[in-house]
Amino acid sequence: MTLLERPKRAAVLKPRDAATLIIIDGSRRRPRVLMGRRHSRQVFMGDMFVFPGGRYEPDDRRMSAAGSLHHTVEARLLERCRAISADRPRALALTAIRETFEETGLVIGTKDYGVPAKVPPSWSDYAQQAAFPELDGLHFIARAITPPGRTRRFDTRFFAVSAKAIVAECPGFVGPDSEFVEIAWVSFAEAAKLNLPDITRTILVELERRLTAGLPHSAPVPFYHAERGKIRRDELIAMSLPAEG
Repeated sequence: MTLLERPKRAAVLKPRDAATLIIIDGSRRRPRVLMGRRHSRQVFMGDMFVFPGGRYEPDDRRMSAAGSLHHTVEARLLERCRAISADRPRALALTAIRETFEETGLVIGTKDYGVPAKVPPSWSDYAQQAAFPELDGLHFIARAITPPGRTRRFDTRFFAVSAKAIVAECPGFVGPDSEFVEIAWVSFAEAAKLNLPDITRTILVELERRLTAGLPHSAPVPFYHAERGKIRRDELIAMSLPAEG
């Protein structure tokens, strides 16, 4: 290398849109949440307990759904996004439901409407359960962007839903050769003792606080992201959808 040459900077991965679903069982005195332990061979967060979820797929925009997101949820999902489209919030919510099914076999939705008439390829296995994904009961809990320098980077939206939204459970999705080698319903105290990524531990604290307040849609949504080498916690507080134009 000559004196005039500069060392090349390592490429910074662009975060990919993703969504996670926290399923809450409130039937006991102490609420429990569903968590899964990722396979140790996974490059990203291997052998750690996380919530089910994954990256957005284009098919998520084309899948039919019952109900709609709360207007405040929609507004906050659009806040601080570079590319705004009216169907973005809906698509991200559907990502969380699809990924939860693919990783756990749990079908979140309703069976009141039979089988969807047209189903995108990524949703074919879900549709075989004769269910529609349902959006009414989803809450937007947090957003977090993986810091630069990681092997994978995601712009993840964390949703929460009651376990009452589970309409079917399919076996064979969790096991020694699957993405999740085990799943477990755990209290917040039990979850704190698990091998968790830092952001998962942080989101659990946020969720417990929101549950204590009754899980209101009006509560600000924390947004975690890196700025100048440090993690910032901002808040998404939009109350209504932006005007179209």
